[in-house]
Amino acid sequence: MDNKAIVIGAGIVGLATARALAMQGYQVTVVERSHRATGASVRNFGMVWPVGQPDGALYERAMLSRSIWKTICDEAGIWYEPAGSLHLAYAADEWAVINEYADKTSTERQCRVLSAQEATEHSSAIVRDGLVGALWSPHEMIVDPREAIAAIPGWLQEKWGVEFVWGTAVTAIQYPAVYAGNRQFMADQVFICSGADFETLYPEIFSAAPITKCKLQMMRLAAQPDNWRIGPSLCGGLSLTHYKGFSSAASLGALKERYQREYPDHIKWGIHVMVSQNGAGEITAGDSHEYGGTHDPFDRQFINQLVLDYLKGFARFKDETITETWNGIYPKLTNGEEHFIVSPEDGVTIINGLGGAGMTLSFGLCDQYIRGEGV
Repeated sequence: MDNKAIVIGAGIVGLATARALAMQGYQVTVVERSHRATGASVRNFGMVWPVGQPDGALYERAMLSRSIWKTICDEAGIWYEPAGSLHLAYAADEWAVINEYADKTSTERQCRVLSAQEATEHSSAIVRDGLVGALWSPHEMIVDPREAIAAIPGWLQEKWGVEFVWGTAVTAIQYPAVYAGNRQFMADQVFICSGADFETLYPEIFSAAPITKCKLQMMRLAAQPDNWRIGPSLCGGLSLTHYKGFSSAASLGALKERYQREYPDHIKWGIHVMVSQNGAGEITAGDSHEYGGTHDPFDRQFINQLVLDYLKGFARFKDETITETWNGIYPKLTNGEEHFIVSPEDGVTIINGLGGAGMTLSFGLCDQYIRGEGV
């Protein structure tokens, strides 16, 4: 008989863990407190984003995740677009960072530097005025997180026999028993993948951990008329200072100093600006980063306006009507690490702390961990 595993949480980390366990022969049950995933896993750009990861294990993990995403989407009939990305430069210091990044990574990552003319040939959404050039990366992939996270459970159930128990909050673990009120589940292995809801189970573990919560604000723009597409996902210069993949650029420090002087509010609220487009033609724009244990549940309009003002400097769209705004909250490690995996007792494992890279790294991380590779 197959070993039994219970996964708590049906966000991206829980789904990635369930897939990896099922592939290793486990009989998997996923228990989710809501009737569908509603957390950070559906409140993001849908970007699978290798370009933002530093060389070595994290970049390789991102590329593994990308390949897993592609396989799942192909098998499950989930829309995706391997559109690549463009980081746009409108100043000499941004251009210097882009060129230094390309010099260090072009062989492994197949990135290349584009002139202003070449960049605009990739996307008609780009603002041409003042454009110096861009960094082109071919590996970034877009999914619609709302569609994808909702569809993957059905694929896991059909292909791997994973059982999902929705609308059921796990309240206690006394290994090998998992309790949801009066209901009891038994398992050989228990995996807690509950994202920002880390106070409910093993709260003492999290209170001692270097972990906080990040609130982000995002917006969705209307489906573009006449099936107009922006092409690659687009990023402004502020994104160069956000992702660790660019940390090897010698000019990055000077760029950060200029941004501190010229964009103090953007820096204060952790704003860097990116846009992606889903299969329906809608454009997702954002975002901001506020850190703390408890967040105001309300959006701050001035943050959205800061995002929109900066966005207009590098991208314009056929229809710029804002149809939705929202915020999301995800766990973030404060010690610079990229994930938090601990075993509070034999047979129980917590997987958490992927920060804003959950869509990019979860499938690779969980695949590697469950297969016994060092992570």
